[in-house]
Amino acid sequence: MILNFLKRIPAGMMVVPLLLGSIITTVFPDIWEVGGLTAALLSSAGTNTLLGAQLFCMGTALQVKDMPAVLKRGGVLLVAKFLIGAGIGIAVGKIFGGAGLFGLSTLAIVSAVTNSNGSVYLTLMGNYGDRADAGCFPLLALNDGPFFTLVALGASGLANIPIMSLVAAIIPVALGMIIGNLDHGMRDIFAPMGTAIIPLIGFALGTGINLMNIVKGGISGILLGLITVFAGGAFIVSCDRLISKRPGYAGWAVATTAGNAVAVPAAVALADPALETVAATATVQVAASVVISCILAPIITNWWAKKFGCPQYPLEGQNLDD
Repeated sequence: MILNFLKRIPAGMMVVPLLLGSIITTVFPDIWEVGGLTAALLSSAGTNTLLGAQLFCMGTALQVKDMPAVLKRGGVLLVAKFLIGAGIGIAVGKIFGGAGLFGLSTLAIVSAVTNSNGSVYLTLMGNYGDRADAGCFPLLALNDGPFFTLVALGASGLANIPIMSLVAAIIPVALGMIIGNLDHGMRDIFAPMGTAIIPLIGFALGTGINLMNIVKGGISGILLGLITVFAGGAFIVSCDRLISKRPGYAGWAVATTAGNAVAVPAAVALADPALETVAATATVQVAASVVISCILAPIITNWWAKKFGCPQYPLEGQNLDD
């Protein structure tokens, strides 16, 4: 009964647990202080562990022959995400100055639009994509943090690429890939588990989202979330379709704001003190974008994947092999 209910809701396997987790955290913010195994599994503290397990499981299904597709698809998504975020942010700054547009500064726009939520992307690829789509996750991890924001603001010389974070994201995939290629029996055991833990990831991700951030961010924060999803997503999907020759579902899946992006305005302000005056406002706006985009992106991805096809729901006669 529960499974049938979740299947009737767009991206329900992820969205429903995510909303449930965020509602519980918003109403009872101290509930996860119970600690122990409960917090380790169900709270945001368990998100990294669950994602690591999912990456390993999906890695066992990734074959060596898939790597060219991974680099091609992931590279297009990464560059497109950066270009649209930097383009919109810089244009707003040039045209409207430091005050920004409707209260949205260049710092807020670039911080939100260039950073994608990797856990949302990975989970959606488990629902709609194939092993090459999931394999793009470590490459997309490059946009998780202040690096691309600093590049877009002309301060790239002050930033360091988070190499160890990238390495940490690659190891579970690589380990799973090695085991899966060496022993197909192990692949058959672990590969389906990547999809099975999606509801747990959704709930854990939700417990890290306080819905009050939408209120704190105000109308401008909601607008930022809509820009991230619709303006950013439309451009990324176009690049995915025109360059990668893919249906576009992966483009919508990266049209989110990463939870870590909430800390980006403050990090950028440390590198450029001139931005301190807008950093506080940008922070709550980015937080609102995190919530809005994490809710909307899965719903749109579900609709798009079923309308235009994906590996899990291919259209008649559609060939999605690279």
